[in-house]
Amino acid sequence: MRGYFGIGVEGPSKAMNVGSLYRTAHAFGASFLFTVGAAYAREEGALADTSDSPGALPFYEFADVEAMRLPQGCTLVGIEIVDGAVALPSFRHPRNGAYVLGPERGALSPAVLSRCAHVVKIPTKFSINLALAGALVMYDRLLSTGKFGARPVAPGGPVEPVPAHVFGKPAIRRRAQGGRGR
Repeated sequence: MRGYFGIGVEGPSKAMNVGSLYRTAHAFGASFLFTVGAAYAREEGALADTSDSPGALPFYEFADVEAMRLPQGCTLVGIEIVDGAVALPSFRHPRNGAYVLGPERGALSPAVLSRCAHVVKIPTKFSINLALAGALVMYDRLLSTGKFGARPVAPGGPVEPVPAHVFGKPAIRRRAQGGRGR
């Protein structure tokens, strides 16, 4: 899967959890980080984020949902336990996406949920830690890229190699009528 992803949180109350989320996002190759309706205390979050992710990646602090701006073509995906949410193992990640998680002792606001093109839930018996939830989503996105060999049939069995990439023929694109030709 080509593309990019960003991850953020709405209204967090614990900077350490956000720091842990951002460090994990940095490790998984996130393209940007953000908060909505919160000020991230970087000094406190740095106790968990030893890679200083906001210093290494674009970091956006949106005052509220109305101020939130994502790149053109970026699909917002809410991570929340709500009716109608798609279970993470059944979800196809967007090529270009931003994932938003709710606060530790709360939920994504109706305003944020209304901006989400998709809402995904992690199939657990109850809510889990913010940073852990984000890590699971990013890991699932990584698995869905198809860059890994198939799992063995038997536990601990032999690992199948990653199939070699096959390049197709070059695509020849013609310019629209009235445009410059070659």
